[in-house]
Amino acid sequence: MSILSITFHTVENKIEEWDIYLENDLHQMVENLLDVEQYVLSEVQSELIDEGKNTNLFLVFDNDERRDRFMQTEMPNLQERILAKFGEQVIIFPTFLDPKRKRL
Repeated sequence: MSILSITFHTVENKIEEWDIYLENDLHQMVENLLDVEQYVLSEVQSELIDEGKNTNLFLVFDNDERRDRFMQTEMPNLQERILAKFGEQVIIFPTFLDPKRKRL
């Protein structure tokens, strides 16, 4: 199992537009990913965020090879689409998670 967590930080004045994009475009892109076994797309609730909004996409792959392939092929496409639509008003933070122990 190999996991990738992608956090999207949206500035305050783009939240409404981001929410629409999230529900329509981003969700559909994630549904069409072939190498992803499971995913969770969620809003991040945190007392530390007082400006803007964070959304997280948690992707589960069978192995590191599939995650690496996603990072080389799909991630640049995803970043390019979001950059074209939102510019620097949505910042993307991918994080590799390498489970030491798990119970899913």
